[in-house]
Amino acid sequence: MQSPDLQRGDYAPVKPGDLRSPCPALNALANHGYLPRDGRNIRPNEIYDGLDQYGLGSFLRAVLTHPIFLEKSPKNAKAKSTWWDTLVHPFATAFAGFGMREPGQIDADGIACLNLDQLALHNVVEHDVSMTRLDFAQGDNITPQPHLIADLLASSSNGRTITIPDFVGLRKRRYEQQKADNETLEFQDAQVQLACGEIALILQVLGNGKEVPVNYVKAFFQEGRIPWNEGWSKRKWWTIGLIELNMLSSKIKKFLGPSEKGAIPIASVVH
Repeated sequence: MQSPDLQRGDYAPVKPGDLRSPCPALNALANHGYLPRDGRNIRPNEIYDGLDQYGLGSFLRAVLTHPIFLEKSPKNAKAKSTWWDTLVHPFATAFAGFGMREPGQIDADGIACLNLDQLALHNVVEHDVSMTRLDFAQGDNITPQPHLIADLLASSSNGRTITIPDFVGLRKRRYEQQKADNETLEFQDAQVQLACGEIALILQVLGNGKEVPVNYVKAFFQEGRIPWNEGWSKRKWWTIGLIELNMLSSKIKKFLGPSEKGAIPIASVVH
């Protein structure tokens, strides 16, 4: 049972009945009390403010926060959108595919909210070939898998840090594994872009853009904890912005292989 004396920022591991997401960054924020610890009825401002703990700039935090609070739409919603929809509601139209909130989902105060487990909605932000989770088709795309976390930690080529080539090599091995284990595997350009962005975010937030200390990764992925005890701190002089993140993501994508017509063919990702 968690202590009633827990303060915002104090770490407490997830307990039975709490909800969590496939995203270790949001899970850690909940474990530290920056989001509701039970993972329920989370408001947009709570995620936006919480992401500041990782040193993200205000625009990047907005991009990562607000689209997921749009009401989720049918898969053909974009096709039904008209030029008038785009003109009147440009944000909602552009990001309609990222909405995860149920229609009319609000909290007791009438404010839009989400539960963390709703972020497991397949192929919105969550995708196949996660480094630490199973695929959606395997039945549980939320729970961190100890054997996959062990593989992540063991991917370090020097035993101290995990570099861009280490992350890319692990993602290639994960693809090969999931290709054998998941007959409905989806890992095309959209999923590759998300996967590269995730690696870039880990490298920028926990590391120096080139490598991340293994002990930081262990705390973050294995314990769901922000690695302050290991010596980590967020940037002091400047925040992580969308342009910087996209530049690193593009660099990582080049490690995966050459692109063709704007998309990375799967063959280049895995061979």
